[in-house]
Amino acid sequence: ISVSKVLLQATAARVWRTVTTWSPVAAAFNARVHRRLDLFHQNVGLFGVPELSSVGGFEVVQDRALQETQQLVEKACRCPPGVQTVEIFDKLSDSLCRVADMADFIKVAHPDPSYREAAERTCINIGTMVERLNTNVDLCKKRARPFRKEAVNLNVKLLDLSNQFLMSCHMPNRIEKRALPEHIHQHFTKDGNYIQIGGLNADAPDDLVREVAYKVFLYPNENVMHILEELLSCRDKLARLVGYESYAHRALKGTMNVRNRQFCKLTNNLRIKPGLNLPLGVIRAERFNIEPSLYSPYFSLGACMEGLNGLFTQLYGVSLLAEQPSVGEVWSEDVRKLAVVHETEGLLGYIYCDFFYRPDKPHQDCHFTIRGGRQLEDGQYQLPIVVLMLNLPHPTQSAPTLLSPGMMENLFHEMGHAMHSMLGRTRYQHVTGTRCVTDFAEVPSILMEYFATDYRVISQFARHYQTGQPLPQSMVARLCESKKVCGAADTQLQVFYAIMDQVYHGKPQNRSTTDIMIDMQKKYYGLPYVTNTAWQLRFSHLVGYGAKYYSYLMSRAVASMVWKQCFYKDPLNRETGERYRREMLAHGGGKEPMLMVEGMLQKRPSIEDFVNALVSDLDPDFEIFIMDSEG
Repeated sequence: ISVSKVLLQATAARVWRTVTTWSPVAAAFNARVHRRLDLFHQNVGLFGVPELSSVGGFEVVQDRALQETQQLVEKACRCPPGVQTVEIFDKLSDSLCRVADMADFIKVAHPDPSYREAAERTCINIGTMVERLNTNVDLCKKRARPFRKEAVNLNVKLLDLSNQFLMSCHMPNRIEKRALPEHIHQHFTKDGNYIQIGGLNADAPDDLVREVAYKVFLYPNENVMHILEELLSCRDKLARLVGYESYAHRALKGTMNVRNRQFCKLTNNLRIKPGLNLPLGVIRAERFNIEPSLYSPYFSLGACMEGLNGLFTQLYGVSLLAEQPSVGEVWSEDVRKLAVVHETEGLLGYIYCDFFYRPDKPHQDCHFTIRGGRQLEDGQYQLPIVVLMLNLPHPTQSAPTLLSPGMMENLFHEMGHAMHSMLGRTRYQHVTGTRCVTDFAEVPSILMEYFATDYRVISQFARHYQTGQPLPQSMVARLCESKKVCGAADTQLQVFYAIMDQVYHGKPQNRSTTDIMIDMQKKYYGLPYVTNTAWQLRFSHLVGYGAKYYSYLMSRAVASMVWKQCFYKDPLNRETGERYRREMLAHGGGKEPMLMVEGMLQKRPSIEDFVNALVSDLDPDFEIFIMDSEG
């Protein structure tokens, strides 16, 4: 063991010989993880749950949660309406969510198929219990028995259709090799006599590669078309069953209460020229010389984590402390564990960082709540636990993980979700952190993107991993300017998606989803429809964001207003950070979102204010003013 330790130290000295001032959190993410010899340590189980030291533990924790749920249901039925009833329901929700949320993550992230399958079974069993609760005659005495039976049947069918659609969204299409020019075969996956195409290859510089990928990947599949139309039909039936005019009316209850269709149509005034024939990434790189390889040496993963740590310390008095996970606590050796600690409040929660690529791991950046925070009966606070999932390259013998500007921005975005969970202090777990209305949930994460492109923030951590030299301000300026290229095209595409989503979930129409999409594209998007394509069959957000996809635009507008009115003059101001936590982050979903926005901005924004916020983001002079005023 001592020899190995000497070799490890020698390797570290070789790799990082020119940069020796990394903070502990930076060093934790820039160093390669080596297997520990844990022969004498007990397996504590996933996330410290002892039962999950083996696959069979899922059934144990599931059965315990179901048993506790039944006891709480009986208690709730005996209890008169009031605060005590709400507390019982929150405890019931916590009991189920602590198992379901963890299983929901494990079923997609664990490298062992047996764990994924066990977690999937647990999700189904907990989901079935939730549907039973939703139609429990004693809990919902006003509902008639026929209603309950139909509602259960529709919910079960919706769960199945949603899973089918999500799986189909990411399935590749294939075409015979002979149908494609041989010189582009190398850009796709070969499967015998076929070529598999599993994405749009949107950043490929070759026009033909992009065209082939677009037409093949988006080619209509009749079976998937039927699944989507059945999904929309079931949602409409369920909404009408519970007294709503449409699924959209049901989904938008409790949101920021703006006229969403009007908001989208006003925003749609951002027009673009048709015929764009180059990927945006290529245009931006060529015009502003922002080749990622020029930036990535300054954005080592450790440096970026050091930057986040410094930012949170200055804004909130919060530090990220790397901890060594116990044996069996994490599902992969390269997962890092962070304790989030406030300078006076102490430990706030834990963030597990699952940042590196693995086979069979979902190719998406996302935030998972494993355990929500809530006030306990003994006066203590149940600390939140979350996972951040990215797909970054592993460090090598010669370099740490180096991030492109886009990767760095995504890291800041996801950490915004994590801090929303960490800094929330709600009485009930069902409204903690990111458990808020959809059109507010993305505000903290999108706001972090503004910090990620401000030189005053970047200059605190972006330095070359070999030389220690800081990232030149001129390079940051070019990066900010490049983001404005075809910015209206990006926004208009989001408007198109949002309106399409609203129409799909509005009053039923006697035409196919493709016919609706073609009509909407003519009205609300600057680029023409391509014959024999059906991109809506790849639009997985229709499941998780049904009737609420506009939320991305709404959240971006709110984040833009908060940044410009509160942070851009001084993005590291502690007083502003504390006010932001107090007015917006602390409440989760426990306070009406528009009241949180009003508290932060000191005014109630109108629809025109939301639209103007998006438009001002597309004005290059605004960001140039910020850069010029820096100093």
